[in-house]
Amino acid sequence: MNLLPEYASFFRNWVRICLLNLLVVVILGSTMRYKIAFALPWLPQKNILNAHSHFAFSGWLTQILMTLMVLYLSQTSLHINLRKYHALLWANLAASWGMLLSFPWEGYGTVSIIFSTATVLASYAFAWVFWRDLNRIPERLISKLWFKASLVWAVLSSIGPFFLAYLMANRVINHEHWYLGAIYYYLHFQYNGWFFFACAGLLLGSNLSCTRNERWMFWLFALSCAPAYMLSILWAKLPMGAYGITLLATMMQTCGWVLLLRAAWKKRIVLLQSLRPTVRVLMIFAAVSGSIKFLLQAGSLHPQLAKLAFGFRPIVIGYLHLVFLGLLSIFIVALLKHLNLFAAGGWRKQGLITFITGIIFQEILLFVQGTMALVYVTVPYINEMLFLSAVVMLSGVLMMNFGMAKRAEPELAPA
Repeated sequence: MNLLPEYASFFRNWVRICLLNLLVVVILGSTMRYKIAFALPWLPQKNILNAHSHFAFSGWLTQILMTLMVLYLSQTSLHINLRKYHALLWANLAASWGMLLSFPWEGYGTVSIIFSTATVLASYAFAWVFWRDLNRIPERLISKLWFKASLVWAVLSSIGPFFLAYLMANRVINHEHWYLGAIYYYLHFQYNGWFFFACAGLLLGSNLSCTRNERWMFWLFALSCAPAYMLSILWAKLPMGAYGITLLATMMQTCGWVLLLRAAWKKRIVLLQSLRPTVRVLMIFAAVSGSIKFLLQAGSLHPQLAKLAFGFRPIVIGYLHLVFLGLLSIFIVALLKHLNLFAAGGWRKQGLITFITGIIFQEILLFVQGTMALVYVTVPYINEMLFLSAVVMLSGVLMMNFGMAKRAEPELAPA
């Protein structure tokens, strides 16, 4: 099914905007790495970190996921009103850029909080509109369940920032457990809820029928997502009953991931024929990153390992970047490539290879840094090498954006 010309132009333009946002995210990350390795005393590191993390979530991942979910609707039997989604995407983009510009200037202040709240309200509005359009699809699709769950988690994740604002307003921010609990709550339901479920919905979006395994897969992840939050707060000395529930949730998610890989393996011949070589490589890279994520998640159930993981910042950063870049972002780029929204020729292909090289380089360095920190050994020039890995990623994304601006895109692939 080919898209109408106005649809094609709509999605190509938004993909270009989202890739530009990814470039901004990597620039901020490189700036922080430079400040750690060398000196940039006039730039508040914490403010840049807030701008980097908030814009990465709302300006890159949320923005591109919303765009691709609207594309999903456009390739169903529905006739959708692009104007309302155009307005919602612009609202999220404007609020995201508002955070980007206000956080470095004032940190958590009046302006940045207003824009942060605006991104939450934009996500509420998108969830409402998209949910209603999903209900209009007559076909019984497994992807609809994934998308609806992703919207639920997106809405529920906002409880974390609002609770954090409550703590700050009532001057109980020094209560470390509540503070960290609110942050990890938001991170969990963004990473393992909104982002993961939306990506799974996009992955299964072309299936007009579902197998029993695919439904099992959904319910394993859906029922375990909320209790799996306790994996993020194992340092809070949970009671034995809560630990048992956490163990069960971890086992359910691991089984769900195994079912997903098993289904892909069974369809490997069809996938080899339908996916281009670049897409296959990117999907395998994302699958390996996801497998490492779930292995680390299961390993963190061990009390000593959990204490070490949460006690050493490089390990936490490495895990978050593994999921954000290695799993989610690479999967999205693979999907863009598959849909011909990102034709990896020329500068784009070189940029993609460079970007992935930078991700691998960074993850290895963070793993080495975290491992050596366990035995209190400092790795020589580790901060300089991490800055170099950030520059490699920045070069890759810069080339990808240059390639997108230089050449027109081919026709969009059918669903």
